[in-house]
Amino acid sequence: MPNPRIVYLEPVPAEVEAIIRSRMPSGFALYVRDREEAVEAAIAEAEFVVVATTPLPSHAIAAGKRLLLIQHQGVGYEKTDVAAAAKMGVPVAVCPAGTTIGVAEHVLLLVLAVFKSLLLADASLRRGEWLQWELRPGSYELAGKKMGLVGFGRIGEAVARRAQVFEASVLACEKEPSRQLAVRAMGGQLLSIEDLLAEADVVSLHVPLTPETRHIINAHTLSAMLPTAVLINTARGPLVDEAALVTALRSGQLAGAGLDVFEHEPLPADHPLLQLPNVVLTPHISAGTKDALIAKMDACFANIGRVAGGDPPLNPVTL
Repeated sequence: MPNPRIVYLEPVPAEVEAIIRSRMPSGFALYVRDREEAVEAAIAEAEFVVVATTPLPSHAIAAGKRLLLIQHQGVGYEKTDVAAAAKMGVPVAVCPAGTTIGVAEHVLLLVLAVFKSLLLADASLRRGEWLQWELRPGSYELAGKKMGLVGFGRIGEAVARRAQVFEASVLACEKEPSRQLAVRAMGGQLLSIEDLLAEADVVSLHVPLTPETRHIINAHTLSAMLPTAVLINTARGPLVDEAALVTALRSGQLAGAGLDVFEHEPLPADHPLLQLPNVVLTPHISAGTKDALIAKMDACFANIGRVAGGDPPLNPVTL
């Protein structure tokens, strides 16, 4: 096919678009959707779609009469109607490349920022205060703590290896047998989620969003955690019942939290999480590095090239 069209569905700044275009293979035409443009209009003439967080419901997919592949930039595809795509004969693929390192590093960033009261230290210093002694009673080291990982896929394992460098011990909750072996192989302790929550100083979530995992962190599971514990979520926002989390953080039932993802994104300006001093928040950027974007675009475009050449995509989503 002559110059098949790839539509990048995320409205991005010019600097980001330039990075994406720099990874483009020859023989394709790239179109980046404008923020005000309807998804249906953007994909109407597209053979390929690259999507990160933009929803792709059935009616939007139906507008893509020429679609050959829906390529997700990451591994989360819950906003895409995979069944509707399958009915049209359009495969949906995910991209594991480029995510692991950035997310694993971000987990440690959030843990240390909460443990060291980083936001309070920075803000108070800028106000002219010098809290050299005042912050000590609420500041902690990761060394000697128990890092609890709910899920031990490639990101969970990467977090575990970094936590061990900080001399933390690793606890993990994982159902898949081969991943259980991976926990044991690196000296981690395999626990039920109930026991992990009761023991861990840090609980970090690394499971996909499914009906079973939605609100896996809720009033009941929060009550099982140590009052000195910290919750980290860089996976999917709806894994956490945010109302229950706010209650736990306000009451002292939980010491702190570091969150990169939320139930509703962007986070509303009046959300109570924004008012809590024991929370560090980032705008879904754990995998948002230039390094990761380059790796992801290379992998996404390579998969598109496979399909354009008549081969099946790598990492397809199966129903």
